[in-house]
Amino acid sequence: MSFRRRGTAVIGLAVAAALALSACGGGATDDAAGGDAGGDKKAAVATGGKDFGDAARKTAEYGTDAGAGEFPRTLTHAMGTTTLESAPKRVVVLDVGEFDNVVSLGVEPVGYAPSEGDAAIPSYLRKDAGNPESVGTINSLNLERIAGLKPDLILGSRLRAADLYDELSKIAPTVFSIRPGFTWKENYLLNAAALDRTAKAESQLAAYEAKAEKLGSDIGPDKPTVSMVRYMPDKIRLYAKASFIGTILQDVGLPRPANQQIDDLAAEISSENIDEADADWIFTGVYGDAKATRRDTARANPLWRNLGAVKAGHAQDVPDETWYLGLGVTSANLVLDDLRADLVA
Repeated sequence: MSFRRRGTAVIGLAVAAALALSACGGGATDDAAGGDAGGDKKAAVATGGKDFGDAARKTAEYGTDAGAGEFPRTLTHAMGTTTLESAPKRVVVLDVGEFDNVVSLGVEPVGYAPSEGDAAIPSYLRKDAGNPESVGTINSLNLERIAGLKPDLILGSRLRAADLYDELSKIAPTVFSIRPGFTWKENYLLNAAALDRTAKAESQLAAYEAKAEKLGSDIGPDKPTVSMVRYMPDKIRLYAKASFIGTILQDVGLPRPANQQIDDLAAEISSENIDEADADWIFTGVYGDAKATRRDTARANPLWRNLGAVKAGHAQDVPDETWYLGLGVTSANLVLDDLRADLVA
């Protein structure tokens, strides 16, 4: 059976950028904070190399040849094919990106898996998310809870839950992307195809692209360099091109320091060489409890206090749940709003 992919005009630039990603190591995991959960395919996608670089291109090839409103529909995805007999009404999402995706499409999920250590519904989605139940966390799913919700569709990724795919598929039709992160646009269209909401997803992505282009134009030709710093419990990351925030900055046309202009998720630094975060503007996020990270140590370093961006008041804390964890079109638009507030005079 042959399948056609919808929405290629909207994501063409993103796919082209993904094709340019080189095979690179570095041990990067993903845009949330989980690490590799085992399995050769999962590790290959998470840590760089061909599977990592090809993830957006491959995801763009997934989808369905079913027309709008047509069921049953069969979808190709990262784990094979899945057939949906009717339009899904009870959806369980296994990651924050899928959460953003379904809510952005007007669907209230019945179950969700939050990031580790944070069971709260993302505040920016709370108004439209309904009352979904927690089904564990992104790296520790509770299959009994998922089954108890009687879903008719489960959305997740191979990176997160490849080892549970067979069990999940016995509960409900399950559709997996390859990974979260820089593939967020392609993942959105895949999720939309399962929900029969492709036209809405394409429209929202086109609006996002126009908004990003307008922001870049309004900032002007002399754009500042932007450095993305994220403090995590065991590391400090400088987020690079192959990340959710990296794609947004690229869409706006904002230049990056050389050490972040790499085809990988992030580069890791220590609090002792925090001056490597230098740029015209520095935007910092914190994953989890700030006290459990090296943020305060890094900021106490004279190298940090002497950075030009810090002295100029151009070092800003940003919401981690949108800039790093959101992984969807609603959070991407909020990031654009934050960038406009800081960078447009």
